[in-house]
Amino acid sequence: MAIFNQSKSTSFNPQEINILNAGTRITGDLVSEGDLRVDGSLTGNIEVKAKLVLGTSANVEGNIKAVNCDVSGNVSGNIHVNDLLTIKASAKIKGDISCSKLVIEAGAEFNGKSTMSTGIAGSMGDYKNGKFGKPIETKAPVTVGTIAEKAAV
Repeated sequence: MAIFNQSKSTSFNPQEINILNAGTRITGDLVSEGDLRVDGSLTGNIEVKAKLVLGTSANVEGNIKAVNCDVSGNVSGNIHVNDLLTIKASAKIKGDISCSKLVIEAGAEFNGKSTMSTGIAGSMGDYKNGKFGKPIETKAPVTVGTIAEKAAV
């Protein structure tokens, strides 16, 4: 019995999701043209030209570059996302992040610097040789006083 089905087409299908299951360990860089889900361990860089999902059992030691990304597992490295980065409550990130849109759920652990950029500066072309370009630093507005104090004024 053959392990590989030779009748299957080897052409790229963007509708199929690549999966690295729990219990699988890879050392080396991983590049995917389509969506990728990682539930195993990877030591190396990941580049996904679509959506990357890191499950709760995922453990990545390396830099990540993707168009969209959901993180539920552990990442030790920098993350660069063109569009939306979602950090789930179970996520633990040690490294800098750069994205256009960011969602961090309560309970997530994030230790690093966050920069957000839009337009041309937010494109994947700014990520060269493992380094980020010059994104626009964002700062949250600072308000003083409580809502009750402001209402009393």
